[in-house]
Amino acid sequence: MTSTNSGTSPLILHADAYGPADAETVVLLGSLGSTTEMWLPQLDGLSTRRRVIALDHRGHGRSPMPPTASGNSTVPDLAADVLHTLDGLNVGRFTVVGLSLGGAVAQYLAATSDRVDAAVFICTAAKFGEPSGWVERAHTARTDGVGALADAVITRWFSPAYREQNPATTDHYRDMIAATPDEGYAACCDALSQWDFTSRLGDITVPTLVIAGEHDPSTAPETVKVIADGIDGSSYAVLSPAAHLPNLEQPETVNGLIRGFLAD
Repeated sequence: MTSTNSGTSPLILHADAYGPADAETVVLLGSLGSTTEMWLPQLDGLSTRRRVIALDHRGHGRSPMPPTASGNSTVPDLAADVLHTLDGLNVGRFTVVGLSLGGAVAQYLAATSDRVDAAVFICTAAKFGEPSGWVERAHTARTDGVGALADAVITRWFSPAYREQNPATTDHYRDMIAATPDEGYAACCDALSQWDFTSRLGDITVPTLVIAGEHDPSTAPETVKVIADGIDGSSYAVLSPAAHLPNLEQPETVNGLIRGFLAD
């Protein structure tokens, strides 16, 4: 089942923007439980030649909370937030880069918006398992708080070797997850519980790069490859060592792949 727009008005999201204002625009959409901080290496590394904009999803970071009285959030709702925010920033056409939850939003935008010139999907899925798992996670966030989920999430974000070698960075991102507002996290879990884009991957016709992490327990390479196989002419790469956030674990490699893709 592909989620549909819940009918709520789109939100204006928090944005961090770097690079020349008149350059081609790259929009970065992050993981569940993240803020724009997860894109720091890309904001630094890609903004010398392009305008790079990282956005916080609704209910994350400094973005507003979703309207809880109007029903569950959906991936199309999150995509509408992105376009509405870009309107306010005077962005017309853009390349979208999405990781995990952000990758779902990026898939939807690439398939449905004529403003997307190219797309990069990182450690994401056309369907993230069964809905019951996301319903359970949303319930935990609402009843026990996101802090109760943070330790488990951080073990999926980074490989064991990276966590051992980078304890301060690991703690920083664990704290970022735990600081996510409970309802904001749960609302995005609601969106993922309804997400199944498998039958619509063929609607994505823009140039596409798909990146997986070899040691990713959340979206294993075979899950990510479903997206690459479903999009004609897409490129596919598997990074190792890397878990769910290769943009942080292997930032130079990811930046190089994106630069090469955009140059081509």
